[in-house]
Amino acid sequence: MDNLKDLLKIMEKLRHPKEGCAWDLEQDFKSIAPYTIEEAYEVAEAIELNDMDGLKDELGDLLFQVIFLARIAQERGTFDFNDVVDAISDKMIRRHPHIFADQTYRTSEQQTKAWEDQKEQERAQKDHKTSILDGVTVGMPAFNRAVKLQNRAARVGFDWPKTSQVIDKLNEEMAELSAELVANQQDQDKIEEEFGDMMFVYANLARHLKINPETALKRANDKFTNRFKKIEQYIENEQKSFDQYSLDQLEEFWIKAKEEEKKLLLELPSLFS
Repeated sequence: MDNLKDLLKIMEKLRHPKEGCAWDLEQDFKSIAPYTIEEAYEVAEAIELNDMDGLKDELGDLLFQVIFLARIAQERGTFDFNDVVDAISDKMIRRHPHIFADQTYRTSEQQTKAWEDQKEQERAQKDHKTSILDGVTVGMPAFNRAVKLQNRAARVGFDWPKTSQVIDKLNEEMAELSAELVANQQDQDKIEEEFGDMMFVYANLARHLKINPETALKRANDKFTNRFKKIEQYIENEQKSFDQYSLDQLEEFWIKAKEEEKKLLLELPSLFS
């Protein structure tokens, strides 16, 4: 596509050793990586907001990150953008034999298992790694990485068969954290360790419940944000400030915001009838 070629030429000019942009020339893989992650989150935000104009722009920003990283690799003689495209094309064909070959799957579960099996074969051929946990990306959000690690372990039978057992383990970890807070209030490192253990079990519980923990926490964040803004509105309506209210009074506002939220949800069906 001509417009893609134009974008590649723009990147080439930005990285020109003598005539390029000073900032772009200073960048390397490590310095660009945080921007790539940030752009991916902005893509997700545009989707969440159903902002199609924003999504178009953010996808362009994300594509530019790919081109930027590929250009750095090309300058180092390792690969270029065409190699990136060829690699993903080959991978998609290889991982979809039910589309591009004669293999068929009856259910989405069979397809998912075949996909994971193919990925594991690729990892074994490429890296010759020995652990089933190898290859789970360290840079992904910790909650999602915990779920992926546990999914890998579960494939070889290292998993609780019942959700109730996970809840028992969660209660055990919460009790250990409480005990640590009493016994070693000043040992922040140990407290963090126990808290991490508890969060890891939370991720396992989400996996057993077939819930994406990041999505669930995002919903909780949104709920908290909406209710807290309601409290701010109540206080603004009374022309006061937070420091003029006790915690109990603020809690009453919180309960009021929850009740208004529930009332609105009950009224929604009649609004669309």
